[in-house]
Amino acid sequence: MYKDLFLKYLHTERRFSKHTIRSYENDLRHFSLFITNSGYNTEIQNANEKIIRSWIVSMMEKNFSSLTINRKISTLKSFYKFLIREGYITINPMDKVTSPKPSKKIPTFVDEQHINNLLDDFSFGDDFPGIRNKTIIEMFYNTGMRLSELIELKTVDVNLIEGTLKVLGKRNKERIIPIHQSFVNTLKQYLKEKDAQYPSLQHNYFFVTDKGNKLYEKFVYRIVNKYLKFVSTIEKKSPHILRHTFATHLLNRGADLNAIKELLGHANLSATQVYTHNTFEKLKSIYKQAHPRA
Repeated sequence: MYKDLFLKYLHTERRFSKHTIRSYENDLRHFSLFITNSGYNTEIQNANEKIIRSWIVSMMEKNFSSLTINRKISTLKSFYKFLIREGYITINPMDKVTSPKPSKKIPTFVDEQHINNLLDDFSFGDDFPGIRNKTIIEMFYNTGMRLSELIELKTVDVNLIEGTLKVLGKRNKERIIPIHQSFVNTLKQYLKEKDAQYPSLQHNYFFVTDKGNKLYEKFVYRIVNKYLKFVSTIEKKSPHILRHTFATHLLNRGADLNAIKELLGHANLSATQVYTHNTFEKLKSIYKQAHPRA
């Protein structure tokens, strides 16, 4: 009951995306299962700090990353804060719970030469699926948009005359992303093929499946994973890696950090600063190769 009320609040009042709400729901379900499996005779809304600390310890013992643990703790903080505000409980068990210090994880990205090899030399095919797949890869790399943003992109959001995309990001925050002329030409070709393939679509989504339907996450993930395998040996080959690649390559070529923040749609600069670690690693490599005493 209380979980459902909280999730409804996230949807109607906070206007979180379906993906974000699903993450909150999974975190709460994970904690509820821990309470049940550990033999605690209580419901999630009545859990105390002792139970929550035991849950955190169990995750650490199972080698959950600090990032995952802190996200789950953040979910509980939001949940119990909601229960307090609505008057369902009077004591917040999270007041005495501290989060483990997160480890700094440097984002993985595709090497610039490798992404150029994929987009310039690799043959995606001349049929609609091939043209669409290449356009999807280019869209991620040229804009840095999130997977959910690409799926929800509408044809009316793409202004080929001005060379801009209107993207609806997290918490319905709108941003405008510029695109260069060569990519505008790519998008024109894609739209021409799409219109020829599906002349009477009943929706306005920019990208479509082989059957002309709206994209879904696994469909896009398979496309990105398939083609990155041809040029990169990095372990994770997801759409988000192309977002990391976009930001890292811009930074390596001298782009302003605040500008990258706006392009990515980050709420604060600290989320963008993680990419400076990759740039620093490149500088160290150049220094070692170029300095006589290095």
